[in-house]
Amino acid sequence: MQYYVYILQSLFDGTFYKGYTTDYLKRLEQHNNGESRYTRGKMPWILVYVETCPTKTAALVREKELKRSNSKYLYWLINNSDYNLLKRAEPVIPPEAGRVRVPSRPQKLP
Repeated sequence: MQYYVYILQSLFDGTFYKGYTTDYLKRLEQHNNGESRYTRGKMPWILVYVETCPTKTAALVREKELKRSNSKYLYWLINNSDYNLLKRAEPVIPPEAGRVRVPSRPQKLP
């Protein structure tokens, strides 16, 4: 049996969810149908990363690694990793990349 580690991204607020399964498309459907208590409030979800694992134990270990990873690593993994079975055409962009910093106080003119 083949096991997969997957990462979902919420279209509601951009957060990630990491998990493992034997059928990632069915699992995505379950998340978007509200069948998971944790992901129910942040629907809809899109699949952004899928990685194969040879055993259930390997999948559980990898899932735990991903859950401890910071978002910078996750964005790199999603966009650049050869392990990602999805091979995205467009990169997943961090939310802060599009933000422009606006000064809180007006600057004095010379």
